[in-house]
Amino acid sequence: MRSVLAACVLVFLNLSCANAQTILGDSVFESLSSAPGDATRGRGIVASRQTGLCLLCHSGPFPEERFQGNLAPELGVSVARLTIPQLRARIVDASHFNPTTIMPAYFKTEHLNRVAPKFAGQTILNGQEIEDVVAFLVSLNK
Repeated sequence: MRSVLAACVLVFLNLSCANAQTILGDSVFESLSSAPGDATRGRGIVASRQTGLCLLCHSGPFPEERFQGNLAPELGVSVARLTIPQLRARIVDASHFNPTTIMPAYFKTEHLNRVAPKFAGQTILNGQEIEDVVAFLVSLNK
């Protein structure tokens, strides 16, 4: 009985995650976590050379970070014209909007190119981290 209940819970959670990352039009309307995003944690992810890697291509309000990217728009410019659901969608899977983009899909596990076997089936960022990055990016508009 316990194993059946556990299996049902896992199926429900997997369906919830899959549904939450569905891009409708140009947006992901559902939050990818149960907790609100934290802008401070999001800033750390964006600035991290190990986690987000955003500064390889983008530049932003990081005076302490040398060698910021210039391949993509400055983060403040990028986010100024987008809503929270639109930002979330672009982080989840930028290739949905531009198939030739070099921006990685941070919350996608299928139809990816050149993924090392040990990373297959994993997202780059988890749902909470996506929400944290979105909270940070939104804070740039204030």
